[in-house]
Amino acid sequence: MKYRLILCVILLACIGAWLPMSPRPVQAAAPQANPAAEPFPGQSLCLPETDAPSASPCLALGPAQTLADLAKQGIQYPISPLPASKPGFELTNIPVMIARINMDKALPVDIYSSLDDAAAGKNPVRQIAAGVTRYVSYVQTQKINGKPFVQLHSGEWVRASPSSYPLFQGLTFRRTPTVLFGWMLDSIKPYVAPGFAQKQAGDTLAKWSVIQIAETAQADGMDWYRVGTDQWVPWLKARRLHINTTPPKDVTGDRWIEVNLFDQTLSVYDNRQLVFATLIASGGEPLYTRPGLFHVKDKHETYTMQGATNADRSDYYYLEDVPWTMFFDDARALHGAYWRAWFGYPGTHGCVNLSVGDSAWLFQWANVGDWVYVWDPSGKTPVDPSLYGPGGA
Repeated sequence: MKYRLILCVILLACIGAWLPMSPRPVQAAAPQANPAAEPFPGQSLCLPETDAPSASPCLALGPAQTLADLAKQGIQYPISPLPASKPGFELTNIPVMIARINMDKALPVDIYSSLDDAAAGKNPVRQIAAGVTRYVSYVQTQKINGKPFVQLHSGEWVRASPSSYPLFQGLTFRRTPTVLFGWMLDSIKPYVAPGFAQKQAGDTLAKWSVIQIAETAQADGMDWYRVGTDQWVPWLKARRLHINTTPPKDVTGDRWIEVNLFDQTLSVYDNRQLVFATLIASGGEPLYTRPGLFHVKDKHETYTMQGATNADRSDYYYLEDVPWTMFFDDARALHGAYWRAWFGYPGTHGCVNLSVGDSAWLFQWANVGDWVYVWDPSGKTPVDPSLYGPGGA
């Protein structure tokens, strides 16, 4: 056994002498610090949703820096919702049913005492004059040979088609918002910078959608509104609400209605807080809505309006049971407009048109005697009272 152990030791020694020597490992040199490559050794990045703590400063880089840059542009991320909601949808109902007369605008429309006479087109008892816009209020409808006829509240019959109307509604507010906002008037893709020559990108903004406005710039002769990162929309397709909780000059008390003729908006203030805002349609050239300070004179749940301003009466209109009407300046009134498909653009005979739902909200809020302040921040609407007639729808 002893000899076997000695033999193994000798054999291992021989093998070790025969194998090549492995190089001895060389210890790597410690890396040299490079202050230029690592200016903030040992510091951590700030979390995006927090400020840098004063006791242990963090680095406001990366996502935190992006959010800080957006904040400098007035853009919060995620976007905080407005302290607002739409009025109750039940306000979009009106107390009457409305039908549109689709006959030739250049011809008067015959009205008949019975459905049989109306279907046969004989024995008319009276007429509605030729006109560009003619609507009647009805109690029932019948179709004869595929043609619609409606029965008026008087019991008479006329050829007319039951009509729908836009269900657009503005916003009611729990408190005055701290950010600027407005509405899209049409569906468009935003531009990456102000100007129609710029590229359009991103998701389409829908008609009448609410936008928050972070910045305003001028391009192509109009205001442009920044509504997101690299997202701009033109005044031509959007309207901004100007918020001013200070009562206009000569307004007493803390309640008033403000009509902005340039931006085509209406805002309501109560206790010097914004409580409601929406889009309108006011008088178009030369039938402007007159700027000034007025009072709500009287209120009518429905009111029939008709008239013309052209010498040849080619612009005659006949509108039965206009809902939620409040006169404030001669024949100029705040009222619902079931015949109007667009708001945010002028084009009335001087009245301030609102959607049916918005006019219902305003009718419920307003009292006879409340202030109505009408102004044009652009200064383009004439203010000389001698230039204004009685006005109309």
